[in-house]
Amino acid sequence: MAADQALGEVTVTATREGQLVAETPASIGVIKDKTLREVRPTHPSEIMSQVPGVWVNVTGGEGHQTAIRQPLTTSPVYLYLEDGIPTRSTGFFNHNALYEVNLPMAGGIEINKGPGSALYGSDAIGGVINVLTRRPPTGPEIDGSLEAGSYGWKRAMITGGNAFGDHAFRADLNLSHTDGWRDSTAYDRQSGTLRWDSAIGNDAVLKTVATFSNIDQETAGSSAISRNDYENNPRTNYTPISLRKVQAVRLSTAYEKESGDSLLSITPYYRYNSMDLLANWSLAYDPTRYTSENQSLGAQIKYRQDFAPLRTRLIVGVDIDNSPGSRVEDSITTTRVGSGYTAIYTAYGIGARVYDYDVTYRGISPYVHGEISPLQKLRVTAGLRYDAVSYQYSNRMASTPVLAGGRYYGQVGDTDIDFQHLSPKLGATYAFTDSLNGFVAYNHAFRTPSEGQLFRPAAATSASLARAAADAAQQLKPIKVDSYEIGLRGKISSAVNYEISAYHMTKKDDILSYKDPLSNVTTATNAGKTLHRGVEVGLGAQLASLWRFDSAFSYAKHTYETWKIGSTDYSGREMEIAPRVVANTRLSYGEAKSGLAQLEWVHFGSWWSDQANTAKYPGHDLLNLRGQYPLARDMNLFANVHNLADKRYAESTSVTSGFETFAPGLPRTLTVGVQAKW
Repeated sequence: MAADQALGEVTVTATREGQLVAETPASIGVIKDKTLREVRPTHPSEIMSQVPGVWVNVTGGEGHQTAIRQPLTTSPVYLYLEDGIPTRSTGFFNHNALYEVNLPMAGGIEINKGPGSALYGSDAIGGVINVLTRRPPTGPEIDGSLEAGSYGWKRAMITGGNAFGDHAFRADLNLSHTDGWRDSTAYDRQSGTLRWDSAIGNDAVLKTVATFSNIDQETAGSSAISRNDYENNPRTNYTPISLRKVQAVRLSTAYEKESGDSLLSITPYYRYNSMDLLANWSLAYDPTRYTSENQSLGAQIKYRQDFAPLRTRLIVGVDIDNSPGSRVEDSITTTRVGSGYTAIYTAYGIGARVYDYDVTYRGISPYVHGEISPLQKLRVTAGLRYDAVSYQYSNRMASTPVLAGGRYYGQVGDTDIDFQHLSPKLGATYAFTDSLNGFVAYNHAFRTPSEGQLFRPAAATSASLARAAADAAQQLKPIKVDSYEIGLRGKISSAVNYEISAYHMTKKDDILSYKDPLSNVTTATNAGKTLHRGVEVGLGAQLASLWRFDSAFSYAKHTYETWKIGSTDYSGREMEIAPRVVANTRLSYGEAKSGLAQLEWVHFGSWWSDQANTAKYPGHDLLNLRGQYPLARDMNLFANVHNLADKRYAESTSVTSGFETFAPGLPRTLTVGVQAKW
């Protein structure tokens, strides 16, 4: 729940069209356009934590990992949308998905926590994050800002549009740069959005959205360092040679025609994604540089019919996705200074090619969603989706293992892999009073293995082991999830609003990455079952005309229920990088037109750094300060201070070669800017 969310709030993510939050049997966080304009996030982490149970950390630049009802992870257990359309195909997941979207200039963000496969299909396990584009203005408008800050931070954002007749448009441009606070961590980003809305007669609308992002990031990942360097020299970067270059283009046109009690929606779309990656986390055991690309042609088709008796609503639809892609990967030879887990990689050369293949992901997924009110205060919701997906794989290399850098890379011949899955959901909301609403929900979800998990197995020490790893990867199965949730939403007079939810989620056939702490070799396998339980609380209170208090709190426990690899059994242990307590509390004074200040306290409880639960990070607390002040009628000065107390903290931790490592978080940073509107 966002700070000012109320029972009358409308969400578009739960059913793919406007629906009252009060009649949605799910926990949904809504971050409004107004909040984005006030916070002006330089990174998604600065805004996403305002929603209870949501943690987005910082890896490098605007890169991130996400934790929503899951430990912090790079695994594809979240679905990222832009105006309801997945930003990437299921088979080509990128955990940094939010930097492929122009989030600072968005028109809002909706976060549907928990499984969403019954409506959206694969990947929607931990949550669905839907970034909404801004509506065009009703008249001529131009709004721009310039800002600068610590460690070479610079950003220019400009938006503008107009309306004429039955048409209106908006164009956004975001140009960002930072030198990075750590060695060799510079980052450049160019993003743009064009939205064109048109009315067609009295009963139809057309919305066309074109977006692009171009990312050039020096260091790919967090670049964890030793405890000694973390405490005494946190700007050190062991992997300055790593890099990530990303391009993303999306184009969609949504046609909606509403006639009486029915609505027809047809949205064809096109996507292009490419990534050039030299990963820092695998330099010690599997150093490579690769380029992956994929294009998508797809469509979302939906028909909704309302019936007067019992306020019945029926939605049927189908999602179609055809995404051909490719991977070209070369081994690299590295030059390093020092040895062991503190070695610094200073240069590299391109070695032998280890993977070169085409792979096409295809999906056809019909679904049905129904709602009915057998009682005036009771709303019952049910849904079912059938996903039929496939990978068509074509290897441009021989199907024998490749030897490069003393490691063997397993290959498989041309093949097709198919998955089918049914995802049901059932929920209900009940209005106890006009100011108190409750919900219960059951959701089933799944995730198919990605192209990397299926066709790019871990390197091995022999040809036979490499071939075995490649063959084993073909046997990976989808993850399956069952989730139960209960919640209350309400308000006390007009000054206080709150939401409380509790969930119990079980994952089976989980594809877990196991990293041997001595050899650093990582393998993926359907290893067993994990359990995820938690409570989330959101509270907002208008204390006085100019004073406001908001808080987002979550308590969660994530455990390995059945997880055994070889002779190592972690069953019963807590999962790593999973703090039990996460909280965000904000005290605001003022209003935008006369000046606004906000003090934010972010709290993270302790977490385990490894699967064996032998090393624990103690957690941390951060203070952030932000504000804005009007210089003239249409001009504002704004400033943000991150980590006001300049506290040393970690964004993530791990155990490498038997030693604790830490990815240090930002020290105190200042950003100052000016915004003008014409």
